[in-house]
Amino acid sequence: MNRQVFWEKLKSTLHNTWEFIVLFHHGTFVDKRMAVVRKEAFDINDNLMLLLFGDYLGVPNPMSYYMLELLPYVANDLEPWERRIQNRKFLIAEKAAQYDFD
Repeated sequence: MNRQVFWEKLKSTLHNTWEFIVLFHHGTFVDKRMAVVRKEAFDINDNLMLLLFGDYLGVPNPMSYYMLELLPYVANDLEPWERRIQNRKFLIAEKAAQYDFD
């Protein structure tokens, strides 16, 4: 009986240790990489929206008349995009920090 209790306790301890290692790995490596991928996706989306609808922010675009055909497809994303772009103060410094060019 004493051995069985020991093995159950050992099994429980090993299971808890393994769960901690898995969660530590996920928090240390996976979440950081996903944050970088998500940030890069937002940056690419912001660049595309700036190219298409830059005149909305005051950047002249001679093709803006033709870009308005895309407006129904991105209308829901336009207002959050405008807020994100206007809140970015130092775009070059932000990109440099992303690639550790401090």
